[in-house]
Amino acid sequence: MLTKKRKAAEAKIDRAKLYSLAEAASLLKDINTTRFDSSVDMHVRLGVDPKKADQAIRGSVTLPHGTGKTRKVLVLCTPDKEEEAKQAGADYVGLDEYIQKIENGWTDVDVIIATPSVMPKIGKLGKILGPRNLMPNPKTGTVTQDVAAAVKEVKSGKITFKVDKAGIIHASIGRVSFPPEKIVENAHEFIQTILRLKPPTAKGTYLKSISMATTMSPGIKIDPRSVLN
Repeated sequence: MLTKKRKAAEAKIDRAKLYSLAEAASLLKDINTTRFDSSVDMHVRLGVDPKKADQAIRGSVTLPHGTGKTRKVLVLCTPDKEEEAKQAGADYVGLDEYIQKIENGWTDVDVIIATPSVMPKIGKLGKILGPRNLMPNPKTGTVTQDVAAAVKEVKSGKITFKVDKAGIIHASIGRVSFPPEKIVENAHEFIQTILRLKPPTAKGTYLKSISMATTMSPGIKIDPRSVLN
């Protein structure tokens, strides 16, 4: 059963309309139903087959205005890189003790960065970290020798994403408190990054549908042409 707030929010959206990115960003505050500073989430359905290795899209993007959220970073590295990671702003730094903590169920971080030399030790954590999108990966810049640069990028607004089994990419691209123009710029950078990752083997329409919503709000359907333009 819908609450009064949800019904009021639904009434402000024309379900038959495809909104431009700018229109959707301006409408977000009106349909937000929470008292806290909700995240702004984008859901992009792609014309790909995620079962095919070359179409299992994943990547990263540094949002111009960040996500509006302080992201907790764990760096898994050898002792000689620990000080570098700490100086760059990592929240947790170490190796064996954190591997053990993760094996015991601890995953209270937003991003895990690792140096290449420790990846053999981390491989066994795949079943825990993979479903949470926390597994370090060279494609997203989270497996690197330059841990300081990686930490700074995450802290300044870099996010990672990957397509799910249904062919959809989900990502948080800001907060409802952001001015609409900042949401538009973040969303545009996110979509342009997805476009650059289009696999040559993907046939037909690549951007099938795009929607935007705040935490617990109804979604707003966006006209993909407004993003391409």
